Amino acid sequence: MTAPTPNETPKSDPVSNAEKAPENWTTGDERMTGAQASYLKTLSEEAGTPEAYDTELTKAEASKRIDELQDATGRGS
Repeated sequence: MTAPTPNETPKSDPVSNAEKAPENWTTGDERMTGAQASYLKTLSEEAGTPEAYDTELTKAEASKRIDELQDATGRGS
């Protein structure tokens, strides 16, 4: 398998292999980042589900929870 070739406008038209499922992340089992924690806290409050915020989440778990809360709040659109 060969890597996709970047094009002339990589910022507006990124190479398609940029996204991986969180369960396939090499560092997915590490603690969530500060940015994830902050955004997750905001989303959980906006969704009216403060219990969705958990300081012990991994990067992968936080990413999935953020996706769910974005759908619930309409921020993911």
